[in-house]
Amino acid sequence: QVQLVESGGGSVQAGGSLRLSCAVSGYPYRRYCMGWFRQAPGKERDGVATIDSDSKTSYADSVKGRFTISKDNTKNTLYLQMSSLKPEDTAMYYCAAGPFCIETMTSAVFAYWGQGTQVTVSS
Repeated sequence: QVQLVESGGGSVQAGGSLRLSCAVSGYPYRRYCMGWFRQAPGKERDGVATIDSDSKTSYADSVKGRFTISKDNTKNTLYLQMSSLKPEDTAMYYCAAGPFCIETMTSAVFAYWGQGTQVTVSS
C-alpha cells in the first residue's frame, strides 16, 4: 500500500520560509515522479514542483527562484523548501507520486496523493 504523509506546514509572515516534508512508503516502482501541488480555496489544484527518479526538477513559474524541491532516497522523503513566501502562496499543499513527470505538471499523471498540509502566509 502506497502512503504519502506530509508535514511541515504552518503560518508564517510574508518573506519567511518553511520546509515541507513528505514521507513516502510502499511505492513499488524504481522509476517515478514525485511532485508538490497546492490548492487554495475556490481554485484548482496546481503543480508547484516535480522531481523524477533521475533528480531532474521542474518548477511552476510562480515559484522559480523561491522554492526548491529535493528528495532523500535513504529516508524515502520528499522535501519542498519554500523561501520569500508571499500571501498568494497560501494554500493546502499536497505531495504526489506517479510513473513519470511531464512539463505541464498535470495532476492526472499522479496516482498517489497525501492528505495535505496547510501553509498560510500573512502580509
